[in-house]
Amino acid sequence: MYARAALAFAVLGQLVRLASATVTDPTVLDACPGYKAKNVFTFGPKLTADLVLSGEACNVFGNDIEKLKLEVTYETKNRLHVKITDPSDKRYEVPESVLPRPHGDLLASPHTAAIRFNYTASPFSFSVYRASTHEVLFSTASHPLIFEPQYLRVKTNLPKNANLYGLGEHTDSFRLSTHNYTRTFWSRDAFGVPTGTNLYGNHPVYFEHRTTGTHGVFLVNSNGMDVKINDTEPGTGTTLEYNAIGGVLDFYFLAGSETDPTAVARQYAEVVGLPAEVPYWSFGLHQCRFGYQDFVDVAGVISNYSAAGIPLETMWTDIDYMYKRRIFTLDPDYFPLDRMQEVIAYLHSHQQQFIVMTDPAVAYQPGQNYGAYDRGTAADIWLKAANGSSPFLGAVWPGVTVYPDWFNKRTQDYWTNEFKLFYDPKTGLDIDGAWIDMNEPASFCNYPCTDPFAQSVEQDLPPARKTLPPAHDAPIFGSSSLQKRVDHSHDDVQNPPYAIANAAGTGALSDKTAYTDAVHANGLIEYDTHNIYGTMMSTATRTAMLARRPGQRPFIITRSTFAGAGAHVGKWLGDNLSRWDQLRQSLSGILGMAGIYQVPMVGADICGFGENTTETLCARWASAGAFYTFMRNHNTEDAISQEFYRWPSVAQASRNALDIRYRLIDYIYTSFHQAHTDGTPVIQPLWYQFPKDANTFAIDTQFLYGPSILVSPVLEDNTTSVSVYYPDEAFYDFLDLTKTHVAGGGAVQLTDVNLTSIPVAIRGGVVLPLREKSAMTTAELRKTDFELVVAPALDGTAEGALYVDDGISITPKTKTNVSFKFKGGKLTVKGSFGYRTGVDVARVRFLDVQSAPKSVRFNGKSVGKEAVAYDSERHVLDVTLKTPFTRGFTVEYQ
Repeated sequence: MYARAALAFAVLGQLVRLASATVTDPTVLDACPGYKAKNVFTFGPKLTADLVLSGEACNVFGNDIEKLKLEVTYETKNRLHVKITDPSDKRYEVPESVLPRPHGDLLASPHTAAIRFNYTASPFSFSVYRASTHEVLFSTASHPLIFEPQYLRVKTNLPKNANLYGLGEHTDSFRLSTHNYTRTFWSRDAFGVPTGTNLYGNHPVYFEHRTTGTHGVFLVNSNGMDVKINDTEPGTGTTLEYNAIGGVLDFYFLAGSETDPTAVARQYAEVVGLPAEVPYWSFGLHQCRFGYQDFVDVAGVISNYSAAGIPLETMWTDIDYMYKRRIFTLDPDYFPLDRMQEVIAYLHSHQQQFIVMTDPAVAYQPGQNYGAYDRGTAADIWLKAANGSSPFLGAVWPGVTVYPDWFNKRTQDYWTNEFKLFYDPKTGLDIDGAWIDMNEPASFCNYPCTDPFAQSVEQDLPPARKTLPPAHDAPIFGSSSLQKRVDHSHDDVQNPPYAIANAAGTGALSDKTAYTDAVHANGLIEYDTHNIYGTMMSTATRTAMLARRPGQRPFIITRSTFAGAGAHVGKWLGDNLSRWDQLRQSLSGILGMAGIYQVPMVGADICGFGENTTETLCARWASAGAFYTFMRNHNTEDAISQEFYRWPSVAQASRNALDIRYRLIDYIYTSFHQAHTDGTPVIQPLWYQFPKDANTFAIDTQFLYGPSILVSPVLEDNTTSVSVYYPDEAFYDFLDLTKTHVAGGGAVQLTDVNLTSIPVAIRGGVVLPLREKSAMTTAELRKTDFELVVAPALDGTAEGALYVDDGISITPKTKTNVSFKFKGGKLTVKGSFGYRTGVDVARVRFLDVQSAPKSVRFNGKSVGKEAVAYDSERHVLDVTLKTPFTRGFTVEYQ
């Protein structure tokens, strides 16, 4: 929708949501009878029981279900599975085709488990506690379980001022508020990404950090839900309450660790899947805009980045390229095929990439020779209306639309074929990655959407072009200037008795999206599956991209996600605004996605999508955005142009930040490989590395890029200072390599952070593999020599790793895995060097060397004085090597 109108709707939606959401006195719910546990049976790693209603039914939002089934399974030493279902009814559960469940360890046992389940039979309550300390992590004591057809309630007691993180997607602080706070789960088109509301995706998992350890709780439920966190109830510290409008209670409790917070992230990855590896080139700079008018406009941006000396890796095109906003089409006047192929050929010849937008909604065009619609209709793969026969109709960019039904067994073949036809390298657009949007699924049709045809006319869908087309032969690239059947027949799926705090439109579940009674091919309805539509589109798109380039890693960016999405795609944080507070909020967004939800390829639209940016905001955002894993400048058609080259200060800020980013690409690529291997987060909050420092628990204005690069951006206008918190460890400025150590940890006010710079520090204790210099493309970067920076911790040691492969293959034929260890003045480099990098290690830089060395040895032999340089002011020792990076070696100084 047009940006300003959408923002007005967003504000109105928040007001409506506050008025329509259900608010219930917690004492009323706590007075419900709950259940009694009977027929408790334990065998090996499993406990089962019947839960029988304990008294007169409460019937708060429907009839209490009289008998439930409890099943507790110790799946691994660190994972406990607790599931409560209705044995008499085939209730909806998240399908394993969407979220495959993990296998348990056959040797798992409650006797060896790190966390254990305890229960009280009457009234039934349960707790989960840490076995080593008996510390209770989750307890429903005094809060009866409520289980009704359209309302499920579980409530736990937590410590006062609990440190809670997760429950995304949201733009609130990374550490969640514990005061009268609600997180709502219902995917929506959330222009402006307002705080305190439901957004595009749903990740019903939280991590809780205490000085005694970190653990996680994941509820596998894709129905609409409110999670309420509060600290005002008498006699309690903090409470966390799940209020779901369907499904079952399917909990995974993760033990985490008493010492290493990243352990719980790895355990979560075991449940939802390890993140997908991405192409090396995807870490370069991406440029996009909704509003590039034609192929000349696109080509001009590519040329201008080159002329400005700013490395552009990938050019993107929004829906502007489509004919009447219909997916899998090109506008023959504004984006003719031959000229677009010329643009793509130019990019590829310059070792650059190209990506376009693909939405899920297909224009409803019967009898109009629109192939994507005709082929889908012939295959009968559209999401159906409640009658189960005719397609469900919405209204999106092209006007009246239909939606692919990802549960239909024929839809994957349809989607793969459309990608094969339209994105054919010879006869179509040879894209290098995919961008999928509007997959909540979004609809512009206002509820009740009784006539999408009339609403499409009223909203001018598709909108008319605002400019004349260019001449077909207009010159470009010349000179440049700057499966279960669930019975909902007795349920009100349009207006359930418990109303979640949905911020879309009127707050109705069907507003601005597919109706909740829309039917899938397997009989499931959108009431249950709405929140997984985007992730199902993601997996289908990944399969389609794999078919285009078999054996190569697909690069796909989506808007809507559910738990497990990172195993298939990356994510951008949606349609933000060009505001300082949204720059700040983007940091908590990337911390959530990469640090908790296992979606490590993530970033916000740099400089903001909606509204006009400013020179200072764009400069600061370009600097901060260089440390998103997914770095893209993108804005809307009714705002000013904001490519980095538009202002001299922004151009310089981007060059400076990109120079650091590109030199770090192999370091972050190695972090991604580690994440793909075991789930270790790529972006981390400070407390992941400093879990005992309570001052770090709330910090979300700084973050760790990989485990060892501390990024502390300026996030306010009209200032050149920023307060940087340094935990009790050595930190080294990335550019001048000088050391800072605040004993005990503390804040330092940096007062000379000009508009083109950003404070970046190396955490002590790392050997950092860098490229010696940056480059204009990642392909050129891979031809650049390495240098190693040895940044000792306070104890004088450091270690690191480097992973190198061909950068594109899902299963590389050869790999290089290198480990670095430094102790007592000696650096040892070991590993397997199967992949030939073709470059040298140019030099090693030792930091915090207090005096000039008497001798330096390489592989035990003395190094000539001409290869040794010592900076007594910065305490940096440089040793020039120029040794081929094909084997291990040692460098030591005395």
